Amino acid sequence: MEDHGLFGPESVTWRVMGEPILLVGGFRALLMQSLHPRAMRGVIQNSAFMNPDEAWSRFVRTTEFVRVRTYGTRAEVEQAGRRVRKIHATLTGCDPDTGERFRLDEPASLRWVHVGEVDSYLTVARRAGVRLSDADADAFVAEWRRAAEVVGLDPLSVPGSVGGLRAYIEAARPGLRLVPEAANPLLASLHTPLPGLLATLRPVVPALTVLAFATLPRWARRMYGLPATPVGDLWATATLRALHAGIGLVPANVRYSPDARRARKLMAA
Repeated sequence: MEDHGLFGPESVTWRVMGEPILLVGGFRALLMQSLHPRAMRGVIQNSAFMNPDEAWSRFVRTTEFVRVRTYGTRAEVEQAGRRVRKIHATLTGCDPDTGERFRLDEPASLRWVHVGEVDSYLTVARRAGVRLSDADADAFVAEWRRAAEVVGLDPLSVPGSVGGLRAYIEAARPGLRLVPEAANPLLASLHTPLPGLLATLRPVVPALTVLAFATLPRWARRMYGLPATPVGDLWATATLRALHAGIGLVPANVRYSPDARRARKLMAA
């Protein structure tokens, strides 16, 4: 039998992750993850976050990791996971509030990063109008326990349903905040110059960033010092739906990446 990696053609993940609108979910995931003080400080203290070239390189590496984890074979996923686990295991950060040093592979930090990613992809997909029943949404969250294991987490230690996801986020809220040293680097990373032909997409990036902020929960927008009203929620949902519908008019051979096109053929078969 062909090796379809962690998910495969019967998974909800393959059905969701190929949709181009999930790019907004990727931006949103970064914004959610950045509200965990140790997770954000670990990144800032171990990378040239203000360097545009480094920011782009980090984006490329992260995108490739997500691609391999979603569509790669078991061997490819394990190789990528080993590389990420090895990097995390060798890096530490310092909490300036307490002076305590911490490892980047602390389960609490990794778990929040995982939850922020899953919640962001699922939230954007559902609000954009990707067809997902409540059962599909629960299955998506449960499937991503396999992804949590790739970065070194016990899969049973992360939420396995939408209800569990919401409960985890609610319980984590008291410990979340935007640390002072994160604001400028975060904004700089979201406005990193695009190289080569991708530079033509530069005018679109600020709009995607604004939309990603608007899709955050109201409490998260307040942490960023942004307005948090029901009107903003309605605008974000309407914009996501319009974008998703507009993208749907583009021919499939252009709309989807090569991996997503292959996945769709396997799902159809």
